[in-house]
Parts: sequence; structure tokens; C-alpha cells
Amino acid sequence: MHALRHFYASVLLDAGENIKALAEYLGHSDPGLTLRVYAHLMPSSQERTRKAVGAVFDAAKRMRHDG
Repeated sequence: MHALRHFYASVLLDAGENIKALAEYLGHSDPGLTLRVYAHLMPSSQERTRKAVGAVFDAAKRMRHDG
């Protein structure tokens, strides 16, 4: 059962689920606990963050160039 719970959490985190919502789904009263327990399951979140920040900067460059 623990493996299924871990799998569930990892799938939702990888899909970008809100940590507060995930904590609630898992029955954690503190989202910080959820992060401490499951943070190692989020390696792709850093790549998503890099891509999102890069997209913002690219859009700003285009606006400055076009504007």
C-alpha cells in the first residue's frame, strides 16, 4: 500500500499538482511535510522551472525587439 501511495504522489507531482492540494489528498495537515517526504520525487520540476523562466525572458526580448 505504501508503494501505491508513493506512486500516486509522484505521478501528481510530476504532472504539476499543487502541493497544498496533494497534501490534502494524502491527509497531511502540513504541506511542508508533504514536501519533505516527496520532494525527491520532483526532479523534473527544476527543468520545468528553467523552461518557464526561459519562456518569460524570450517573450520579453521579443516584445522589446518588436515594440
